[in-house]
Amino acid sequence: MTSTAFPLTFSHTPSPAARAEAEREAILANPGFGKHFTDHMVQIEWTLEGGWHDAAVVPYGPLSLDPAASVLHYAQEIFEGLKAYRHADGSIWSFRPEANGARLQRSARRMALPELSVEDFVESLKQLIRVDGEWVPSAPDTSLYLRPFMIATEVFLGVRAAQKVGYYVIASPAGSYFAGGVKPVKIWLSTNYNRAGKGGTGAAKTGGNYAASLLPQAEAYEQGCDQVLFLSDGFLEELGGMNIVLVKKDGTLLTPASESILEGITRDSVLQLAEDRGHRVERRPISLQEWREGAASGDIVEAFACGTAAVITPIALLKGEDFEIGSADAEAGELTMSLRKELTDIQYGRIADPHGWMTRLDA
Repeated sequence: MTSTAFPLTFSHTPSPAARAEAEREAILANPGFGKHFTDHMVQIEWTLEGGWHDAAVVPYGPLSLDPAASVLHYAQEIFEGLKAYRHADGSIWSFRPEANGARLQRSARRMALPELSVEDFVESLKQLIRVDGEWVPSAPDTSLYLRPFMIATEVFLGVRAAQKVGYYVIASPAGSYFAGGVKPVKIWLSTNYNRAGKGGTGAAKTGGNYAASLLPQAEAYEQGCDQVLFLSDGFLEELGGMNIVLVKKDGTLLTPASESILEGITRDSVLQLAEDRGHRVERRPISLQEWREGAASGDIVEAFACGTAAVITPIALLKGEDFEIGSADAEAGELTMSLRKELTDIQYGRIADPHGWMTRLDA
């Protein structure tokens, strides 16, 4: 199931309840994360007979769903997450949105949903920024978080792929993830739960994967940790919402390779920057035992998690039921922080973009 063969044309309906400048500026001064939303949203309809159609930017507001809508019963839904950054000259950019669009297609394929073209995906972001660009904050390390998502809206209780689907984009101003500066985090190792399994939906960005992580995440909080790490047959997978990378003493970066891991755009970008510097990168299965032995011998010297929201988060401690790797007082690794700075400098336009990753959204 693919997109129409031609670019979609968007209609625009201004929001009668658009916030005044003073109210918007008050929100942007202290946005938090995922608490406030812009005045408009994108919506595009898809039907089996008509493909993608009725693309529009409309006032932000509740969706009307029939109680028998397929998404409510069979969890046929996917989403993406990316940011819009305001550069020093006032222009608005996004980081590798084409990669997000391609990943949304892969997720759609796995969840038996129609594929929106990458061109239309990127255009949907531009159309929203066209009317809500003033919601992109300009304070250091702030951004506008963009959340595209797709849900099955057909009113039907039979177990099959839905024949009516909605695609939407909403946006939320986001403050600095580390308001007081980057702080290394503590991770809890989940041994009672798996995030995903072979042949499952782990590589798709679908809500069910995140729902499955919420109980182990609560367990992590009870253990005084910030996040949870999942295993599969003794091998590292990923955190509840981030990929993981280990750094060896010789500068080699290790990251798990598994068909049940979500392909992280931030992770791939970080690893590319490391390779640009001449670091060796190994994408392969990594056992918990390898990490434990490497940390004990001094061969593994840094660990970090990476994802859209936090970009790169240093890991100070991995805590298991009967062991610990690292120390709660450990400082962030030198390479970890250097790569984080390079990537965020590219995103905010502070240094050159050697790979052409940035796409302007307001032009």
